Amino acid sequence: MRVTGPVQEPGLAGVPLVVVPADDASDRAGRHLAHAARFTEPFRARRSAGIEHPVEDFLFTYYALSPGKLARWHPGAGAVLTGAAAEERAGWKDYRALDATERAALGLATDDPAVTADAGGFLARRSATVAFVRRLLGATASRPGQFGCFGLHEWAMVYRQGADERRHEALPLRLSAEQTDAVVEGHRIRCSHIDAFRFFTPEATGRNELQPTRHTQPDLEQPGCLHATMDLYKWAFTLLPLVPSELVLTALDLAADVREVDMRASPYDLAGHGLTPIRIETPAGKAEYVAAQRSFAERGADLRRRLLAELERVDARAR
Repeated sequence: MRVTGPVQEPGLAGVPLVVVPADDASDRAGRHLAHAARFTEPFRARRSAGIEHPVEDFLFTYYALSPGKLARWHPGAGAVLTGAAAEERAGWKDYRALDATERAALGLATDDPAVTADAGGFLARRSATVAFVRRLLGATASRPGQFGCFGLHEWAMVYRQGADERRHEALPLRLSAEQTDAVVEGHRIRCSHIDAFRFFTPEATGRNELQPTRHTQPDLEQPGCLHATMDLYKWAFTLLPLVPSELVLTALDLAADVREVDMRASPYDLAGHGLTPIRIETPAGKAEYVAAQRSFAERGADLRRRLLAELERVDARAR
């Protein structure tokens, strides 16, 4: 008789093996595919038509998870899939077949396809990455959010640049180049995120009160930063298949919302894409930006806690 577990996974004290019923697996995979399609289908359609979107494409061109990989559903570490779901994943990276002892303990026939995420192999192969993500998320969670940057990182990326030098050269600026530069010069720049700072123009880097590097990232990352919040999506999919895909899509939803605000607060004119500006050069715009920033920080804090909880559950080296 088949049982649903739990059976301890070898070498991972906190990860019992539990069989996901076939109907549940099918339902969850279907919901995942439909949710992911809200992002993947428009991107694929634009790509086929040779059209670029300066806001939404970022989720696939900056972040390294392809539409095809995003569409794959993973139940997370310790979940055992059987039948067709197991056969489909048998050749996927970081999955393994159950051994005879595990099958017997779960009441599975020896010829019944059964796979689970290879948590032990993943942790052995990517121990440095897992340790970095865990340290970064834990350090960020321990700090208060800072809400005084007003999204000026995007402005510093175009500071004293000509139109043909800008990353989004097809987009006009909301203000003149001189007025845009004056906004940068009239504010304190205190960007803590390396992956925003590294795109500053050479003239803007010296204006930043911080000089973040990859080495200092865990020391400077803070939960009020929009880019740190967007990157929760990256850290979530980096941990696939150990974390459930539902958590990855929650992170993607948040990243998409943050990206829109990030660009609305930028110096670019996005009216042609149906987006109204957040005029951070004005008091009202600053207040609007900070309100969004605080809301994102709350959502990010919950997601960060959930990711850390998953790491606590599967990272034997963290114990």
